[in-house]
Amino acid sequence: MIDDISLRNLRSFLVVAQESSISRAAARLHVTQQTLSHQIQNLERALGATLLVRTSRGVRLTAAGEQLTAGGRPLMADAETLYSAVRVAAAGRVGRLRIATASHPTTQLAIELANTIEAEHPGFDVEIRTVLRPVEAMAELHAGTSDAALLWLPTGDPDLHTAAFRSDARAVLLAEGHRLAGRPSVTLADLADDPVVIVDAFGSPAVQAHRLADPRPDGRPAVRGPVVQTLEDCLTQVRRGHGVWFAPVAMAEWAVCPGVALVPVTDLEPAELAVAWTDAAPRELVDRLVRATRRVVCG
Repeated sequence: MIDDISLRNLRSFLVVAQESSISRAAARLHVTQQTLSHQIQNLERALGATLLVRTSRGVRLTAAGEQLTAGGRPLMADAETLYSAVRVAAAGRVGRLRIATASHPTTQLAIELANTIEAEHPGFDVEIRTVLRPVEAMAELHAGTSDAALLWLPTGDPDLHTAAFRSDARAVLLAEGHRLAGRPSVTLADLADDPVVIVDAFGSPAVQAHRLADPRPDGRPAVRGPVVQTLEDCLTQVRRGHGVWFAPVAMAEWAVCPGVALVPVTDLEPAELAVAWTDAAPRELVDRLVRATRRVVCG
């Protein structure tokens, strides 16, 4: 029976199911409504079941259509994965891994990892996908456009798996004219009255609280400063004396610029850097990345 089911017809049906409309699905698939209706009819004949019922508002799935939708989506995803693997093999590559990164330090590490993996596995292809913010890297994972990401923990996303491989002390970035700018180190108590610039890039209040060190060890809430969208805007606020910003030392060292000073914070919880992935990721390739990462970082 499965020989009678065309993947093209199944894909067309799934688009109709998603759109609840023959006309919208036809436009999305770039085919005529007549062609699309014919594909659905062929699929119904092959299955011996009615899948759709036309209504004044479009189409409604039957019980059989609901069942096919539930089972057809993972089947099409598996087919896409198979096609991709075949294309990789035809191109002479033995595998392909896409890594998302959201900051300069993690991108530098990703480059080193890509070079290491490709040197150890000739024909293996590693693609580095750079994005502006961690929340965009997580969106890449859920969309399936990246297989793994390098992210600072916590991510705030319960659907992500993570494997930490490095722990970095954290520092504070503050204006060069700040009263603490010349110190060799500071504590959170020293910064109790300083507003912390909020980079709206994490998508989770719990993660944001971690980044702000909120609450402080004595239970006092952190003073919240201006909210910005990018690191560049954050550094502008810091240079103007409108707030301070906490970051892993590796990121803080890269972000230091004229008008900004870096001071280690002795009692700030370290930041962990991790490989992150979803259940849909190719686990064998992710495991290869995790092993390579630990070799590169730990030696």
